[in-house]
Amino acid sequence: MSRDLANILGFNVDMYSFEQAVDYAFYNPGQVVTINPEMIEFALKNPDFAKIISDAELVVPDGIGVELGLRILGHKVHRIAGIELGRELIIKFFTENKRIALVGAKPEVVALVVKNLNEEFKNINIVYYHDGYFDDDEQILDSVSSSSADLVLVALGSPKQEYFINKLKKRMPETTMIGLGGSFDVWAGVVERAPKIYQNLGLEWLYRVIKEPKRFRRIFPTLPLFVLRVLKERFCKNK
Repeated sequence: MSRDLANILGFNVDMYSFEQAVDYAFYNPGQVVTINPEMIEFALKNPDFAKIISDAELVVPDGIGVELGLRILGHKVHRIAGIELGRELIIKFFTENKRIALVGAKPEVVALVVKNLNEEFKNINIVYYHDGYFDDDEQILDSVSSSSADLVLVALGSPKQEYFINKLKKRMPETTMIGLGGSFDVWAGVVERAPKIYQNLGLEWLYRVIKEPKRFRRIFPTLPLFVLRVLKERFCKNK
């Protein structure tokens, strides 16, 4: 399957449906980036991070801001939530009896995720897991690589998880790897995901801000600035 790409502020984003993204990630190993406006803003100021995004094998529009931006530029696209893509990849790799590894979150959280997955999917082949509290990347990279996992789920938060995966994929070129932010906390049941109405409207970020007001500073002015950049890009193209 060839990639169907749209460009936003200099970054390519895959235009797959959810089902197509799952299949592509399964059959085409490499780094999956679940991109949002904060990541793009960071990449615009950090060339090394921008290169990681550009070199990723799959980039899906996670944030509602990216979906909105692509629509402003005239592309028909639907948001693919990283937490949902990650779960569907677990199901896909489990069904095919593939090896799975997890890295990230607090020790008790990742352990609970593994416990929950073992209960939900009998005989799931989880070959390695480790929390996200480590100082020596090389030691964890070696351990994950030695596990020969086919799917690696990394929940270290951005940009740390993208840097980690970028290093790991050089050692494991036949493995699918995806950064999932705070997904492990939700899967462990220690954090409640936004209600369906927020999810359907693409307003999970608003729900998180309501629950954790300190997030406001992180999202604003990033989101409005991102939209303004996209509007400027469209205006310049139409001149």
